[in-house]
Amino acid sequence: MATAPRPRTTTRDPEELAARLTAWLDRRLPGARVSGLAVPGSNGMSSETLLFDLEHPDAPVRGCALRLAADPAAYTVFPVYDMARQHRVMGLVAEHTDVPVPRVMWLEEDPGPLGAPFFVMARAEGRVPPDVMPYTYEGNWLHGATDAQRATLEEESVAVLARLHDQFPAKEAEFLLPEGEGSALRRHVDAQRAYYAWVVEGLAPSPLIEAAFARLEELWPDDEGPAVLCWGDARIGNIVYDGFAPAAVLDWEMAACAPREVDLGWTVYLHRFFQDLTVGFGQPGLPGFLRRGAIERRYAELTGHVPRAMEFHTLYAALRHAIVMLRIAYRQAYFGEVEVPADPDRLILHHATLAAMVRGDYWTGEE
Repeated sequence: MATAPRPRTTTRDPEELAARLTAWLDRRLPGARVSGLAVPGSNGMSSETLLFDLEHPDAPVRGCALRLAADPAAYTVFPVYDMARQHRVMGLVAEHTDVPVPRVMWLEEDPGPLGAPFFVMARAEGRVPPDVMPYTYEGNWLHGATDAQRATLEEESVAVLARLHDQFPAKEAEFLLPEGEGSALRRHVDAQRAYYAWVVEGLAPSPLIEAAFARLEELWPDDEGPAVLCWGDARIGNIVYDGFAPAAVLDWEMAACAPREVDLGWTVYLHRFFQDLTVGFGQPGLPGFLRRGAIERRYAELTGHVPRAMEFHTLYAALRHAIVMLRIAYRQAYFGEVEVPADPDRLILHHATLAAMVRGDYWTGEE
């Protein structure tokens, strides 16, 4: 899918991590035994996940997952990894909604035991639409499903967002607001500007990303809508499915207090990112799946809230994804995996899509 090798996702030694985790657990459950420790092949480049079984008569659960903040010495993708914040968000979602989230257990904010803060939660059982190769490619369970089965998965996944946004008390989400002035949306965008500035500090900036920020200002919605708890990384690749129904919603590190459309735009665009890549490599992908119009209609049916300013919000999602991709590319260059081209925009895999969104002709002909 790319000319460069897949970026490394960790600089840590699994055997050393296992030994340190065992020592840490022994202080909480003396005599506990850790078995079957594994690092999933789908691990990302931000927080890392370890899976293990916990054997002890007083263990809260047997199957566990550990979310570990990125190694601060390994050219991290994000400047801050607030594990306590993620732990709190997941606990509050479980308390206030019926959105399925894994049971959260121990939180360790001291970086000493494993080299960075982490928390332990119950392991979710089921299957996840793959990112590598993406579920839009042939040869995986979702691509091989029937149209009716994919329709069920789509409807149930949009329902996750609807229930989260409707059920969670908006006031309880305000602790997620970034510092600054203005509305929740303005603060969210300003935080992304600050993230971009951090990414390019001392490096070549991206003219395309800067043009996208300027276009956002031109498209800024007259009515931003109310702020709610947004999941943040709202995409089907972060849901564990039992059959075609969501069994667990994962990856809350990007949770935010923001308009509903921040989640909807991310859901729409992250699927289109995979779909566009797949078409570009000569496969049809899943052209009838997770279409923007269908997502908007389904969400409106479930909530009574008609999504607004979606051209703004899909552009914003593509822009945010571009900043992450630029950081990942510079990280690859740091590790000697790629060379930085004269035009830094070429480091953004979806630069053509983002440019089309900036021009305003990407969604031409879409329902």
